Amino acid sequence: MNEGANNEFVFLFRQPALNYTPEKQQEIDKKWMDWIGGIATQGKIAANGLHLKPQGTVLKAGAVVTDGPFVEIKEILGGFIVVKADSIDDAITLAHGCPALDEGGSVEIRTAY
Repeated sequence: MNEGANNEFVFLFRQPALNYTPEKQQEIDKKWMDWIGGIATQGKIAANGLHLKPQGTVLKAGAVVTDGPFVEIKEILGGFIVVKADSIDDAITLAHGCPALDEGGSVEIRTAY
C-alpha cells in the first residue's frame, strides 16, 4: 500500500467487560469525548464511529446464529472510529491517550483500503 497523506485507519476499541457506577461511567465518557474531540480538532476524523453495546448476535459458517458475546468473555469490542493519518506510525500516535488503555483495554489499528 502506498502510504501518503490522508490514509484512513480504523481504531477498534477492545475493553474489559466491567460494570461501572454511574459516576465512574460519566468520568470515562468525558475522557472519551475529550480524546476524540482532540483528534477531531486536528481534522483527523475520517468517519464517526459508534459505541457498541456488549450484547450482539453472531453468524457462523453453516448459517449457525448464536447470541453473544457471553458474560464469561473478559474483553468486548466497545466501538470504533476511522481516522486520517499520513502513516501507520502517525495513526499509532493518534491512538495514544485512548481511554480504553486506562481501563486495561487496547486499540487495534487497521489500515483501511
